[in-house]
Amino acid sequence: HVQLVESGGGSVEAGESLRLSCKADGFTYLRNCMGWFRQAPGKEREWLAAIATGSGSTYYADSVKGRFTVSQDNARNTVYLQMNSLKPEDTAIYYCAARGTYLLTTTPNTYNYWGQGTQVTVS
Repeated sequence: HVQLVESGGGSVEAGESLRLSCKADGFTYLRNCMGWFRQAPGKEREWLAAIATGSGSTYYADSVKGRFTVSQDNARNTVYLQMNSLKPEDTAIYYCAARGTYLLTTTPNTYNYWGQGTQVTVS
């Protein structure tokens, strides 16, 4: 049974930081592309970043490059998203997702497994 469980969301002031975690179970973690997405009310789901769990290579959307950092702890099957210098426009539900393959994509419907989402509110 594949399970992705996110944690770490919350409410912060502009300029502050948050770190999201995504614990993965039930699939071959080390041969995957793990992605982070967000969805604000009335907007489409937006790809933010991804990490190839085998090589550790990371990729970022231009909108978050330099502010967000994706990392992993392979021993814990956990991926993190460190978010710095948060802005009100970063307010959204944040999701982690797993492709089921190591190949990178940025399109939500190419990811097979999704977490439940965690709310981030920046005021």
